[in-house]
Amino acid sequence: MNVETSQHAARKAELIACLKSAPAGGAPLGLGKRSSNLFRDRNEGAKQRLDLSGFSHVLDIDTARGWVDVEGMTTYEDLVAQTLPHGVMPAVVPQLKTITVGGAAAGVGIEATSFRHGLVHDTLLELDVLLPSGEVVSCTPANEHRDLFYGFPNSYGTLGYALRLRLRTTPVKPFVRVEHLRHRAPSAFFGDLAIRCAGGADFIDGVVFGPQEQVVNVAGFVDTAPWLSDYTFENIYYLSLLDKEVDYLSVQDYLWRWDTDWFWCSKNLYAQHPLVRRLLGRARLNSRTYTRVMRWNAETGVTKRLARWQGRHPESVIQDVDIPAARAGEFLDFLLHEIGIVPIWICPIRAPKRDARFALYPLAPDTTYLNFGFWDVVDGSVELEPHHFNHLVEREVMRLGGIKSLYSDCYFSPAEFAQAYDMEAYAALKAKYDPHKRMLGLYEKCVLRA
Repeated sequence: MNVETSQHAARKAELIACLKSAPAGGAPLGLGKRSSNLFRDRNEGAKQRLDLSGFSHVLDIDTARGWVDVEGMTTYEDLVAQTLPHGVMPAVVPQLKTITVGGAAAGVGIEATSFRHGLVHDTLLELDVLLPSGEVVSCTPANEHRDLFYGFPNSYGTLGYALRLRLRTTPVKPFVRVEHLRHRAPSAFFGDLAIRCAGGADFIDGVVFGPQEQVVNVAGFVDTAPWLSDYTFENIYYLSLLDKEVDYLSVQDYLWRWDTDWFWCSKNLYAQHPLVRRLLGRARLNSRTYTRVMRWNAETGVTKRLARWQGRHPESVIQDVDIPAARAGEFLDFLLHEIGIVPIWICPIRAPKRDARFALYPLAPDTTYLNFGFWDVVDGSVELEPHHFNHLVEREVMRLGGIKSLYSDCYFSPAEFAQAYDMEAYAALKAKYDPHKRMLGLYEKCVLRA
C-alpha cells in the first residue's frame, strides 16, 4: 500500500465514523461544497452537510494497465496535471477544469473523445461509494454491487457519494493538431461528422454557428508542432474555428480549450472585449470566475430585476441533450426555428459495448448519439407561460428518442421523468442502498430543486 492509499484509508475511516455517529432522521444528507457545476436554481431546505473536500487526491497511476485511481472530489484540472507527466490522460476529460471526477460519474461527463470512449461513466472500471448509512461499498461490473455500479451514473448524489474511482486512461503525445472543416448545410455537416467518427481521429466535435455555417473539428495527437496557438488570454478559441483551417495546441491547452471562455458564454460577461480581457487578466479568464459571477447573479437577481424594468421576458435555456444521430437534423431544425440559440456545440457519443446498460442514463447500444450543447437566454417582449422554451426542448428530445442531462433546470412531469430515466430501476436502487431515505430522491433534487 503506497502513502496516498494509506492516507485515503485513514480519511475514509474518519468519515465513516463521523457519519455513523450523526443522529438519524431530520434533514437529508447533502454535500458540503463551496462550488458546483450544476446550472439549475435551487430552493434548498436544511441539510446535514458532509465535508468530503479532503477526498481530492490522485492515488495511483498504472500506465501499463491503463488506469488511474482518484478520489471523488479531485478536479479534472488536478487529475490531468498529474497524469500528463506520465504520458496518459483520462479517456474522457470533461470541458471545464472545476468539474470533479465524482461529479462527472454521478452526473454525465462528455468531451471530444466520446465518439470512441463514450461518456465518463463508460470509462469507469470500479468505484467505492459512501452510502447514506455510513457503509462504503466497492462496485464493479461483476461483483455483488454491480447494480449500483450501473445505477450510480446520473444519480446526482441521491444514492451515495463516490470516494474513489478507477478510470481508464489513454496514451497522449505532446501536441494536438486540429483541423477545422467548414460546411454550409447541416446535411453535409452531419454526414462529415459520421465519416470522421469512422476514421482514426483522437478527438472529434463540432460547432453550429448558424443554418449555413457549421464546423467539424477533427484532432489528433502529434509528436511535433510547427507552431502553437494560445487561447488562455487574448485569443478566443471558438472564433479560431472560422479563421484557421489547421491549428496546433499543446495537449494541456487543447484539453482546456473551452474553459477560458466557457465555450463562448464569456460574452455575457463582456469578457470577450479586449479591454475587459486585459483587466481580468489571464488568471481570471476561466470557468471558475464565470461560475462565481453566475452564482452571485442567481442569488441577487440583478439581471431579472433589470429585465423587468426594461419590460423584457427572458428565459434561460441551458441544456445538453443527446439525440440519436439519425434524428440530429430534425433536432437542429427545431433548435434553429423554435429556440434560436447559436452557437451550438455538437459532440458525438458512442458508448463501448458492455454486459449491461447504465440504468438511469439508458442510451441505446450500438447507436451513435450527438450531444447538442446550447446555453443562452431567449429574450422577448411578450410574456409566455413559465419555462416555455425549456418545455419545448424537453418534449422534442423525448419525441426524437433522446435524453437530456440533469445538471440544468428540468420541468418534466413525474410520468415523463419516469419514462426518460427508468424510475422503476431507480426505486429498486433506492430501496436497497438508501432504505431510510436519508438522501433526497432524484426527481425531488433535479426537478423540484429540493
